[in-house]
Amino acid sequence: MTGSDPKDKIGEGSSSSIDHNSPFYLHPSDVPKQIHVNEVLTDSNYVDWSQEMENFLFAKNKFEFVDGTIKKPEKGAKDYMLWMRCDAMVKGWLTAAMEKHIQDNVKYANTASHMWVDLRERFGKENSPRAYELK
Repeated sequence: MTGSDPKDKIGEGSSSSIDHNSPFYLHPSDVPKQIHVNEVLTDSNYVDWSQEMENFLFAKNKFEFVDGTIKKPEKGAKDYMLWMRCDAMVKGWLTAAMEKHIQDNVKYANTASHMWVDLRERFGKENSPRAYELK
């Protein structure tokens, strides 16, 4: 491999060869079960929690994993393992910031995007600021 361009290794899953601006980049200090927001998701704080989580995911360049912009590649595609690794990390960040009974209801989601949509559908309407105004 003498003289090869390190960028050619992107499909091999080595984070050291991924541009730091890539959504596939994971910092060596990133761990899935670390809480990165000030409060965990409960039955009554979805709006605040999701805003904090969105800010965190934007800062980590991972929000596109939950909003569905970065689609899961076909198995065997160049970016498949990179995508799987990042999606698993994002799912870990999401579940680490939830109460146990909420974790139990979403932990089998296939992707971080599915988990995010499920949470929004379950909690988004009842916890919206407008819902509080109507009560």
